[in-house]
Amino acid sequence: MTGAPGDLLARLAAEPGQAGLFLDFDGVLAPIVDRPKDAAPPPETRAELARLVGRYALVAVVSGRTSEDVRTRLGVDGLVCVGSHGLELEPQADRWHRVLAAFAADAPWPQREVELKGLAIAFHFRGRADEREAVRELDAIAETAREGGLVARYGRKILEVLPPVGSHKGTAVRRLLEEHELRRALAAGDDTTDLDSFAALDGLDVAVRVAVTSPEAPGALLDAADLVVADTAAFLALLRRL
Repeated sequence: MTGAPGDLLARLAAEPGQAGLFLDFDGVLAPIVDRPKDAAPPPETRAELARLVGRYALVAVVSGRTSEDVRTRLGVDGLVCVGSHGLELEPQADRWHRVLAAFAADAPWPQREVELKGLAIAFHFRGRADEREAVRELDAIAETAREGGLVARYGRKILEVLPPVGSHKGTAVRRLLEEHELRRALAAGDDTTDLDSFAALDGLDVAVRVAVTSPEAPGALLDAADLVVADTAAFLALLRRL
C-alpha cells in the first residue's frame, strides 16, 4: 500500500453515515479467474460487506457484469448493484441490449469466449496460447463494431464492445452520490473502466481512490489512485479498517 492510508481511511471512517463505498467486483472483491463464470468472492469478503452495509450510508458494487449476476454472486442484503459499467441506468437500455446481443451472436469469435454482460460484450482471450494473434483477430472485431457505431476498448485480457452512450461507471457513481447527498466516498477498481469511478469523486470533501494492482493493471489507474493494494486479499484487509 502506498500513500498515507491511515489518514485517508481514518477521515472516511470517521463519519460512515455520510460516506459511500463504490467497489468493482472482478479483481477487487473476487479474484480474477480463467473462466469468468467461476468468479466468486471469499466468504470473509461477503461477511465484511455485510458489516459495512450496516455501517455506511451506501455500499455499491459497480461492475461490468449485470447487477443480477453480481447480486447473486455476493449474496449480501442491502448492497446497491449497478451493472454493465453503469449502463443499466441508460434510458434506452433495452434497445441497446438487443443490438449488442445480435453483434455478439454474429462475431467471428468462439462463443464460449464471448460474454454478453447486459449492455456490454466481453470477448475474452485469457489463456490463449498466442495472444498476439488473438489481439489481431479482435482488432478486426473492434473495427467492425466501430463501423457499426459501437464503442470498442480493451481491458484485462478482454475486448469490450459497448453502446455509444455517455453512461459509464463514473456517471453511475456520481448519480448515486447525488441521490444520497454524500460528500465522502471511496472507489476501488483494478482496470481502465474504474478511472471513471475515480474521476466521479473529484470535488468531494473526502475522496479515497483505491487501485488493486496486478501485472495486468493499467498504469493510468495506479497513477490516479490515492492508495494501491497488492491483490484482493490486501483489499479485504483495507475494508476491515473501515
